[in-house]
Amino acid sequence: MLVRALTYVLASSHAAAHNRLMKYEVTSLVGKLLIAMPDMGDPRFDRSVIYICAHSDEGAMGLIVNKPRPKIRFLNLLKQLDIEVMGIISEADVHYGGPVETLRGFVLHTDDYRTEGGTLDVADHIGMTATIDILEDIARGKGPQTSLLAIGYSGWGEGQLESEIAQNGWLTCDASHDIIFGTDNGAKWEAALATLGVTPELLSATAGHA
Repeated sequence: MLVRALTYVLASSHAAAHNRLMKYEVTSLVGKLLIAMPDMGDPRFDRSVIYICAHSDEGAMGLIVNKPRPKIRFLNLLKQLDIEVMGIISEADVHYGGPVETLRGFVLHTDDYRTEGGTLDVADHIGMTATIDILEDIARGKGPQTSLLAIGYSGWGEGQLESEIAQNGWLTCDASHDIIFGTDNGAKWEAALATLGVTPELLSATAGHA
């Protein structure tokens, strides 16, 4: 069921994907990482690291980069989507991008790849593509040098993300390719904290005295 539905959403037209992605003006926290605080109170985002792809006064959209989906691997997904692998490609996780549109696929990738009308240039040489073309190109050995496939995304309405940050639900930091595309998902949360000079122990102590 997941694969059939994913086939449909990834096969949407370039124009439709472009319109969905570009409804946000690329400003503010775009290209930054959100780091979930330990006591934020939403188990869906527990110890999450989210790359912000779009942010404006209308809302925000991002992808969780450190939560692989169990029992779904990239090569198996290609096979179930009837995408022929032509060459040698690396096995990789398929990530849980967030609780919104959980049957829709999004690929974060380096900017050496783009599709006309289907790729959103985010920041720091990173793009996001939401059409099936990129999966077919990866399978043919013509995809981006580095990529991360996520199913679903994380979204916020007008003023919602700003409110959650003000309530100490999230920390923000600069993004790095190592954190976004690194293979050690279990280490990404602490690695993101470390860019701020913060440890999990310090966060726990701070929360206990809030």
